Amino acid sequence: MGVLGGLVGLGGAEFRLPALVTLFGYALRQAIPLNLATSLLTLAAALAARSHTLSLAPVVPYAAAVGALLVGSLVGAAAGPRIAQRLSNARLRRLVVALLVLIGGLLVAEAFVPVLPVLLPREAVVWVCAGVPLGLGIGLVSSLLGVAGGELLIPTLVFGYGVDVKSAGTASVLIALPTVAAGVARWARVGGLSDPAALRGTVVPMGLGSVLGASAGSALARVVPAELVKLLLGVLLLASALRAFRGPEG
Repeated sequence: MGVLGGLVGLGGAEFRLPALVTLFGYALRQAIPLNLATSLLTLAAALAARSHTLSLAPVVPYAAAVGALLVGSLVGAAAGPRIAQRLSNARLRRLVVALLVLIGGLLVAEAFVPVLPVLLPREAVVWVCAGVPLGLGIGLVSSLLGVAGGELLIPTLVFGYGVDVKSAGTASVLIALPTVAAGVARWARVGGLSDPAALRGTVVPMGLGSVLGASAGSALARVVPAELVKLLLGVLLLASALRAFRGPEG
């Protein structure tokens, strides 16, 4: 899962969720918080690995956008588990499929349209007003799928605010880490992380594997055309999502 994510610059959580259901046999309601906890470990390790080279200077001009996205994301991450708890198994499964299909579709679309004009004017008020609702949606997706949200944060920063890709990656980590932590805390409160065996036997080894795999995937991405990678992985995500959640139990 880490290799797949590393190929497109993500953490691999969007691929990990179908695997937790189909390969490990977890129910969807248990797989989501386990995926989120694994994403938290992966993000923390990635931040630690980048701590020597991580520079906040390129992100400072976009502080208003980053702050607004973070505020919205934290609210969305807190609300996501409550929404999931209120949904029936069938509705939760349909929502998860829709969100994974959305992410897969974005990967495919980016393969054909790699460059888009910046959508928002360079004004702090506009950035904040747009950032809070955008962050809210991203935080909801993060906590409902157990992903870090980079697959949505990075395109939002690049195409919405005009942030360069490398700086968008840095900003994404800064937003995603507290967002995922908030989601994990909320899922823990509703009992989604109450199985110690699952945490020891699945979350810890998958988190370690994701970090190692992402490093390998990033290396492979240097020799594989980015557009081809996004197209193939987008199709793979669409197929795996539909396959994993097509049954009555989800």
